[in-house]
Amino acid sequence: MLEITDISLLELVKHDKDRAFSLLVDSYTGKVFNTCVNLLRNNEDAEDVTQEVFTSIYLGIDGFKGKSKLSTWIYSIALNKSKEFLRSKTRKKRLGRLTTIEREDTHFLPNQIINFNHPGVLLEDKERAKIFFEALDQLSENQKIAFTMHKIEGVSYAEVAEIMHTSISSVESLLFRAKKRLRELLSDYFEKNER
Repeated sequence: MLEITDISLLELVKHDKDRAFSLLVDSYTGKVFNTCVNLLRNNEDAEDVTQEVFTSIYLGIDGFKGKSKLSTWIYSIALNKSKEFLRSKTRKKRLGRLTTIEREDTHFLPNQIINFNHPGVLLEDKERAKIFFEALDQLSENQKIAFTMHKIEGVSYAEVAEIMHTSISSVESLLFRAKKRLRELLSDYFEKNER
C-alpha cells in the first residue's frame, strides 16, 4: 500500500481530489475506526462515526493547509465526531427516560454496559478487557481521551497535546492521573483474579 505523506496529499488534492481521498481512506480507515471504537465502545456506532469522519475529511480536504500533521488533523476530526456522538447519545438518553414507557430501545438504557468486540482484544482476554474498559469509562473525559490516544492508539505526547489543544505537560498530567485512577479501580479485580 502506498504511504501518503502530508506534502504528497496536498499536491494530489490540487490535481485529483478523489484519488487523494481514496489514498487517505486506505491509509487511515483502521486508525480512525480504532479511535472511534475505543471512545464509543460499540462497533456499529464506531462504523457510523468513522463514515462521518471521512465525509468531513472529504468536504474539508481542500482546506487542509498542512499547518498540523495530517494524522493530527484526522485524529482531531475523529475525536470531535466521537465526542459529538456521545453528547447526542447523552441527550437522547435524557429524552429516552421520559419516553421509556412508549418504546423499548436498549440503546437508551441508562448506565448500559456495552459489550463490543474490540479488534485488538483476543477471545481469551475478553473478560479482562471488559473490566478494563468499564474502568476506563469511569475516568474524566480528558483523562480517557489522553489515555486512549497515547496508550491504546500509540499517538505521541506531542500529537495528543495538539489534538486536545493543550500542552504536553497537561497530557503527561492527564496520563499520570488516569493511570493512578485505573490502578485504584482495577486493584480489587486483580487481587481476586490474577493470583
